[in-house]
Amino acid sequence: MSYDGTDFCGWARQPGQRTVQGLVEDALAKQPPGRSVPRSVVVAGRTDSGVHASGQVVHFDVAPYGPTDSGWLSVDAQGIPDLARMVHRWNRILPPDVRVLGARVVPPAFDARFSALRRHYRYQVSDAPWGVDPLRRRDTLAWNRPLDVAALNTAAQELLGLNDFAAYCKPRDGATTVRELQRFEWERVGRHLIVAQVTADAFCHSMVRSLVGTLLMVGDGRRNPPWPAEILKSTTRTTAVAPAHGLTLTAIDYPPDEELEARATQTRAVRTLR
Repeated sequence: MSYDGTDFCGWARQPGQRTVQGLVEDALAKQPPGRSVPRSVVVAGRTDSGVHASGQVVHFDVAPYGPTDSGWLSVDAQGIPDLARMVHRWNRILPPDVRVLGARVVPPAFDARFSALRRHYRYQVSDAPWGVDPLRRRDTLAWNRPLDVAALNTAAQELLGLNDFAAYCKPRDGATTVRELQRFEWERVGRHLIVAQVTADAFCHSMVRSLVGTLLMVGDGRRNPPWPAEILKSTTRTTAVAPAHGLTLTAIDYPPDEELEARATQTRAVRTLR
């Protein structure tokens, strides 16, 4: 799935709020009478308010369909679901800021959240003195100081690996903050656009935006490159959180089908550094 997060109060359904999950589940419910409606969908990454996605993944369970069924999820003579028709119908119901890019039948062991191997995010920043190109204002942060990409990458490399990212996460009761940060790279694209690519096996709440916000203070010279690693070791919560609109969830990686169940079991285990 892909969506522009600008006008959403995040992914998760909330009473009285416009959310991506709410629209998706409402679209699923609009099918011919008598059909089994999935009660909810499971998402790979619960994006915050204002965060975008170009490669979000969800799964949902449906009852088996016979060869005579038609409509919302039709099947052919061999009982194979016509997923192209389902995607077309879904996109006719959904508003233009949410699109279903594709669908497939997955094994029962598949879980969009717990089967994931890693998640990829992109954060875009403009350090142009005049701000952001008007055509990119919804997905790019304006930074009013010149940024040093070499300093950004030096600081980012010190954060890679398996660590307790408590300093870069909003705490949640009973949730671990141990994560493996696998990639954190910055690149200048053109004259003024700087793009950060961030990959981890999983992210805790606000982790990417906290990492980006902290490193931007290194990039503009207000802090030295070792500072983000010092914060990491201290486990003291940082308040440098970058705005949501510069962040996009770009992809989710999964193992081969035969390894899905083992991966989900591994992910559900609470990790520590010991």
